[in-house]
Amino acid sequence: MSGFFVHPQGICETTEVGEGTRIWAFAHVLSQAKIGRNCNICDGVFVEDDVTIGDDVTIKCGVQLWNGVRLGDRVFVGPNATFTNDKLPRSKQRPATYARTTVGDGASIGANATILPGIRIGADAMIGAGAVVTRDVPARSVVVGNPGRVTGYAGAVELDDASANSLPQDYGPSLIRLDTHAEARGRLFVADESVIPFIPKRFFLVDKVPVGEARGSHAHHACQQFMVAVSGQVVIALDDGRRAYSVRLSHPGLGVYLPPLVWSMQFGHSSDAVLLVLASEPYDKPKYISDYPEFCSIVSGTGNG
Repeated sequence: MSGFFVHPQGICETTEVGEGTRIWAFAHVLSQAKIGRNCNICDGVFVEDDVTIGDDVTIKCGVQLWNGVRLGDRVFVGPNATFTNDKLPRSKQRPATYARTTVGDGASIGANATILPGIRIGADAMIGAGAVVTRDVPARSVVVGNPGRVTGYAGAVELDDASANSLPQDYGPSLIRLDTHAEARGRLFVADESVIPFIPKRFFLVDKVPVGEARGSHAHHACQQFMVAVSGQVVIALDDGRRAYSVRLSHPGLGVYLPPLVWSMQFGHSSDAVLLVLASEPYDKPKYISDYPEFCSIVSGTGNG
């Protein structure tokens, strides 16, 4: 088998295996599976026919990849992680088609995690050990628990409203403190054109976000936004394709300015959270960037801006 290695006690029935891939003892790869270059398929892994594995993938011991699983490049699958492909399994009763489960480039799945059928895990996401993933996972999300909940943004420097001046000055997004007037009759928070660098053409409020859910997970070609938690707490992830920060907003006197071509995700909502968003443009779905790899290509200059 030129170009790749199969341990004498491993079984590899497919010839569609990339150069430099290693398949170790007691692994079994069926004849229609597709495996990319420089992968490491560890002891005791089973790969069914309708499975595609990208380049530079690591699959640790005790993992089974069933029909319908698609792993992107540089994916890591930890020991005994479990993929499923039938929501209502019965012995000797096979569905006409199996659910498609997709894991984006660079994502990592921790040991003993369980992935339900038909799930899409975004690029560079991080699934914690033992997590049970029951819904799609946004790019770069950190998901833990049962059921899996979004608790972070992978690789982000974490800030809170007490460290509001910690964003670098050369970073596009910025944290803006509003004029605050507090007295016995209540508090007043004020922002005008001298504070917010655009004239709003739209605003919206987001509340009652279930625990562990994430919103956003996109960027804009042209729209600018200003976000403030008018009640409760929300965490805003900011990503310009090079550096990422997560900012905890828990005071209505502090907001986040979001310029175009910055990826953002909101998570960590408290039960009483209300997020106010001012936007510089009317709603225009074609001007959204909803695919994280596409966003990275655009900001790096290799994609269509």
